[in-house]
Amino acid sequence: MGKDEVERTLRELLSKLGIAVDGIDAADIAGQTLFTIRTKDSGVLIGTQGETLRALNYVLRKFFEDAGDEAFRFVIDVNGYHLKHIKELENEARLLAERARTFKYDVEMSPMSPYDRLIVHSALGDIPEIATESAGEGRLRHIVIKYVGNTATPEKAA
Repeated sequence: MGKDEVERTLRELLSKLGIAVDGIDAADIAGQTLFTIRTKDSGVLIGTQGETLRALNYVLRKFFEDAGDEAFRFVIDVNGYHLKHIKELENEARLLAERARTFKYDVEMSPMSPYDRLIVHSALGDIPEIATESAGEGRLRHIVIKYVGNTATPEKAA
């Protein structure tokens, strides 16, 4: 499976849903391929607080997993909605990491989805003196941004 197959399947699905598509752009970001759908029907595809977009991502991933294609990682976006969320999350994580480094204490983030935690771990992976760790269970799982100083080797956990 590759970009072409995901894009073709996405176009077929959107066509069957009656969604007019102006185009689909593919870009590599955060270790996976981001497919951005350009459409005037963005509200229908995004849904309330992104619920429909999350469902679309889930359905397409399951479709390819069930077909035995697990190696290719991708995310579906609509008119930059998801990309904006990623950038906001990365900025928040960097701000909190700077706070942890300045005041030399651990900072806990709010509970978030596994995908959002992955984004934060990736965003802070190369920052000196900072390590990230997931803590909590279930819906309360969140990230702790830890000040580790100059001597510790940061460990990352999803």
